[in-house]
Amino acid sequence: MAMTKKPVTGMKDILPAEMQVRDYVIRQIQETYKSFGFSHIETPCMENIGNLSSKQGGENEKLIFKVLKRGEKLHIPEAKEEADVVDCGMRYDLTVPLSRYFANHSAELPSPFKALQMGNVWRADRPQRGRFRQFMQCDIDILGDATCLAEIELMSATTTLLGKLGFAGFTVCFNDRRVLKAMASYSGFAEKDYDQVFIILDKMDKIGMDGVAEELLENGFAKESVDRYLELFATVSEAKGDLSCLEEKLSGWIDEAAFPSMKMIMESVKKTASCEFSLVFDPTLVRGMSYYTGSIFEIKMEGFGGSVAGGGRYDEMIGKFTGMNTPACGFSIGFERIITILMEQGFAVPGEGKKKAYLLEKNMPAEEMVKVLTAAGKDRESGVQVLVANMNKNKKFQKEQLAKEGYEEFVECYRKK
Repeated sequence: MAMTKKPVTGMKDILPAEMQVRDYVIRQIQETYKSFGFSHIETPCMENIGNLSSKQGGENEKLIFKVLKRGEKLHIPEAKEEADVVDCGMRYDLTVPLSRYFANHSAELPSPFKALQMGNVWRADRPQRGRFRQFMQCDIDILGDATCLAEIELMSATTTLLGKLGFAGFTVCFNDRRVLKAMASYSGFAEKDYDQVFIILDKMDKIGMDGVAEELLENGFAKESVDRYLELFATVSEAKGDLSCLEEKLSGWIDEAAFPSMKMIMESVKKTASCEFSLVFDPTLVRGMSYYTGSIFEIKMEGFGGSVAGGGRYDEMIGKFTGMNTPACGFSIGFERIITILMEQGFAVPGEGKKKAYLLEKNMPAEEMVKVLTAAGKDRESGVQVLVANMNKNKKFQKEQLAKEGYEEFVECYRKK
């Protein structure tokens, strides 16, 4: 039977033209985040299944690629439950691994610790535009800082990076889980129902306010609570996102430090922006991960459905490993989505330097071959990227393909007659 040449569904091969863009973006990420004081780290692609299934990853925990035990540990005929055959899984994000990493190495790391982590993650998801089952994630996190400086630094670093990649006019949506909970409490929803209420609220951009009201009522929530809840969103809309309109209404229902902190974050990020973007308070922003405890944020770009970056504060996750809560906040760029947008825009990598190709007639004598290789070596010493390759029969097509990879100069080398 012939072997399958296509990659597994939801995964893809990357051709040289895209790889050049990916390498360029990775370099920009590393340089930009390093300039903000973030340190590059790495964690394994597999994690203990108990860590991945700790009910902190929301819907992603249903998408784990689970790994069977190996060798003598694996006894499938005797298995009575999943734990008998599974002990680890492919990571579905970088936050759970980072929390384990910090819990394991905190004594060796500075405080606060600013981490940059890049690597592939895996989710058994339904593939679509910009969404794959294996994809690169890029996270920056600040661990050990309970102040709003963490959020300010994360937003500033991420927007600076996007500006360097040529993006402008995007929108940073900002909210706080404390605001979400206070709005629900003020409206009369029971705490045990918050998750269900927020799942419905998260559909606001798809079904609108009327759709949210209808679904809340269909799920058995009191009309009085639903009306009072939606009235809050209408108030924010009329005030064009001004936080002050909620600050008074929710007084006594929320930590009094929440609104001043949010205002500090928004003002600081706006006034120090290095590129053009909008920062807006969005009371409908939920973010699906149940581990978020405070600030949450997403970045949206016109013409691209869904967010291209997101994150928030998760002050209780590290405590699951250590028994002691540690302030933590992170921002993740949708690397694959950014690459998708750049490729669709026909992005050309800037400042790559000159690229030159020597195309050799086949069966070139050793003496002439040495001359070509010597010339290529001198070009490389002067900073030119050089390819030496045998000339194809259809050299016109060969040059066209190399031109797509950025080669500008071609030297055809023939045997001396």
